[in-house]
Amino acid sequence: MKKTQNTQQNIAQKDKLQLLMGKDCWHTEDFGGKLYCATVSDGPLGLRTPKQEGDRFVDQPSVAYPSMQVTSQCWDEQLTYRLGCALANDAIDKDVDVLLAPGLNIKRSPHCGRNFEYISEDPLLAGTLGRQYVRGLQDNGVGATLKHFCCNNAENSRMWLSAEVDERTLREIYLKAFEMACEAQPMAVMCSYNVTNGVRMAQHKKMFELLRKQLHFGDGLIMSDWGAVTDAAASVKAGLDLIMPYDEKHRNRLQQAYDDGELTDSQVDECANRVLRFVRNCENNKKSRKITMTVDERRNVALQIAQEGIVLLKNNGVLPLSATANVSVGGNFANNYINGGGSSSVVPSKTPVTLLSALKEALPQGKVSYRDLWEYGVSEAPLLQIEDAYGKDAAIVCAGLHDCEGFDRAQARLPISQEHLIKETARKNPNTVVVLYCGAPVDMSDWIEDVAAVVWAGYPGEVGNVAVAEVLTGKIVPCGKLTETFPHTENAYPAHDCYCDSTVSVYSDGLLVGYRYHTTALHKGLPNALPQPMFPFGYGLSYTKFAYANAVAKVDEQGVEVSFDLSNVGERAGTEIAQLYVREVNPRVFRPFMELAAFRRVPLEAHATQRVTVRLPFEAFAYYSVAEDRWLVEGGAYEVYIGTNSADTPLCVKVTLPRK
Repeated sequence: MKKTQNTQQNIAQKDKLQLLMGKDCWHTEDFGGKLYCATVSDGPLGLRTPKQEGDRFVDQPSVAYPSMQVTSQCWDEQLTYRLGCALANDAIDKDVDVLLAPGLNIKRSPHCGRNFEYISEDPLLAGTLGRQYVRGLQDNGVGATLKHFCCNNAENSRMWLSAEVDERTLREIYLKAFEMACEAQPMAVMCSYNVTNGVRMAQHKKMFELLRKQLHFGDGLIMSDWGAVTDAAASVKAGLDLIMPYDEKHRNRLQQAYDDGELTDSQVDECANRVLRFVRNCENNKKSRKITMTVDERRNVALQIAQEGIVLLKNNGVLPLSATANVSVGGNFANNYINGGGSSSVVPSKTPVTLLSALKEALPQGKVSYRDLWEYGVSEAPLLQIEDAYGKDAAIVCAGLHDCEGFDRAQARLPISQEHLIKETARKNPNTVVVLYCGAPVDMSDWIEDVAAVVWAGYPGEVGNVAVAEVLTGKIVPCGKLTETFPHTENAYPAHDCYCDSTVSVYSDGLLVGYRYHTTALHKGLPNALPQPMFPFGYGLSYTKFAYANAVAKVDEQGVEVSFDLSNVGERAGTEIAQLYVREVNPRVFRPFMELAAFRRVPLEAHATQRVTVRLPFEAFAYYSVAEDRWLVEGGAYEVYIGTNSADTPLCVKVTLPRK
């Protein structure tokens, strides 16, 4: 039966239906100026604000920060907060109310084309840093949007792929980071494109209710990813508040559903009220927010992230380069800028620094030679680059992959031409250093034994190559550590053998994502176990050395307090990222061998020792009980492992938690 209401009520309801959709691609509906018009913008690595020029839209320049992958490799809560502050200032400059970031999806596969936007394979690390990112934005009056909720762990078939995930795995792995970031009260959450357990996320009432009630998102706004809605009425009935962008077919579907009684007044009102609250918050924020950082200060944040987030993966002593070093530089990315593609791509605010120019600046007493790819032609240039490496103090090869939203990698190896350049350069010069510009792990098995050093630059942003040059020359002592496992070969990761076709992806790897698999395989044994990783989670070298000793732990009413000595036993000042993992000795249910519980950044002068104390709340020892529908901490024996990465934990202390 169709609704019958007077004209005034019909107009009011029409306005409410209109409110449930964007005005266009980047704005909320304002009814011709009667409401505040909120502006949203991509993205996590720098603002992507399109401006109409004639009949097309052109992205406006903005500071291009390092990728979230690089930011996470700093393991630095304060610096992540400062990134949020810097991005908020960029947003204020361009009159943007809400940033569509951060991305909290778990890195399940190195093939995922969007991994460079995401923080980690570990939910505690992703949630800890994501929470700080949100606070940095919102403390400066710009809203944050957690995305992509949830299980958007692949780009291929993302519009129709159903992630088949059991409840415990959902709660412990794929939702935990969202739960932690919700503690910062983000203004919005964006639903993902994919299907989860057979239901499209834009229509997933159960997951939306879980988000609001159990993950404590409350009455914040849930918006769609752009084009993620296939049935507007079903989405609103499920609790999706804002459909983005505007689409006339969705508007017509909403009206028809309301007229036919499929959508009730209360369902429309619930969503409309949340949109109104969101718009009012944006309006109030705009009245008080102000610029607190210059563009140069924001660019310095980008530089510091690159300085702390670059990871030294291998070094036989060739690095750091001497002040008078004679080096050759080659490879596709020596004189070119690369970043991730898709909605998070940024037009840099200034001409990006190339590694070639940065090295010349960093080695004023040395010599840097380069054979330009286009000067000699595509076929000749690699040969000339290889020849140029002969007899030099070091030969630097810049290689990488351009990862992008919308599709996954076909392979996780470098192109054959790049592998050939690395191997042939190494034959000419044993001091070959490879600098990798990639958004996710690459298979290095074919060439890593041939080279002297590997520097993981990731996508370091518009000034990031200054930091790469500083690491190569020793001005910066590297301290970045990996936030994802680098498999031994491109297919040696646990999700690879899980069933997947064009419509279904079965998460039969369960809790054993990344290091959880490899530490369990090593210590507990798993059938047909994969080889141990090329580089484990938490790994990263330095130009100094650290030692751990004298660990003790005590249990009190709040949790467990762990203390240990950390010493810099090398000749240079440096920063160590100490990692603490917990293990239940005799669990009632299956648990991975160990799981990250805490981490600390500890700067130390040469030969200095510091007593480090870390408090672990009881929640750090919990698992999600499906039987009891709650997080549960069992009493009994636990071990806390302390060390430099997930595969190198020299200290272990035992604790007994009280039974409740």
